Amino acid sequence: MTEIIFVNLRGKILANEPLAKYTSWRTGGPADHVYLPADLDDLSQFLQQVPLTMPITWLGLGSNTLVRDKGVEGVVIITQGGLNKLVSINPQEIRAEAGVSAAQLARYSARLGSKGLEFMAGIPGTVGGALAMNAGCFGGETWAHVRMVETITRQGEIKLRSMNDFKVSYRHVVRPLEEWFVAGHFFLNPGDKEKSLHDIRVLLEKRNNTQPTGTANCGSVFRNPPGHYAGRLIEECGLKGKFVGGACVSEKHANFIINQSNATSADIELLITTVGAIVLEKTGVRLIPEVCIVGRL
Repeated sequence: MTEIIFVNLRGKILANEPLAKYTSWRTGGPADHVYLPADLDDLSQFLQQVPLTMPITWLGLGSNTLVRDKGVEGVVIITQGGLNKLVSINPQEIRAEAGVSAAQLARYSARLGSKGLEFMAGIPGTVGGALAMNAGCFGGETWAHVRMVETITRQGEIKLRSMNDFKVSYRHVVRPLEEWFVAGHFFLNPGDKEKSLHDIRVLLEKRNNTQPTGTANCGSVFRNPPGHYAGRLIEECGLKGKFVGGACVSEKHANFIINQSNATSADIELLITTVGAIVLEKTGVRLIPEVCIVGRL
């Protein structure tokens, strides 16, 4: 592990830090370094000091990431807690930093008397993650509501970018190399506060009734293939309840994998691979994972 001395920082840097507590699957080995920035300016100062040879990995709530058991080389930056500013710029626009939870953004928008972002209450991650993968649920997608974004480079430079700078598709966003999302500007539509808050409660009730909330999982594991639902294909292949080690396919929703009993990341990764292979063999449909797998092999 490379030893580096960072100066003039207000955030917290941790060496050889286990990542299991930063991921919703509750698995994963240590990172060489973890940085918890105090705010966006502090993050900029930190990045100016990170060697160009050091890999950088980003985590928000860790809900769409599988960290391998041997851990992660370089530095892992945790956006939750530090990049947490959420403000109304004007009656038509909200600025939310990358560490703000998607659910918090949804409720904030609703309380302003706006509509359109209610679906984000069902996304189990942060604004940064939602922007990075065009997260969506209940018929809504993140980038359909984006006015502009702020990114940060390896050198700590913050840029304001328009939608035209990105190629956005279903659960996929192509961004400039070595630039990461640090804030999103979301446009608002006039609505009714009480109706929007009611709609959020209904969506969350539906989510609780159909998904294994309250368990150690990452959200949806696979993208929905064109013309299909991944969960339905997995269920039709008889894979609900299938175990590998301590990991199992949820009985409640087959597109969720649960850390049922002290699973390792290797258990989960093998189960992802196994489910994909069986679905391909039985249906001819290739499932593409939504989850991002990081770390040493």
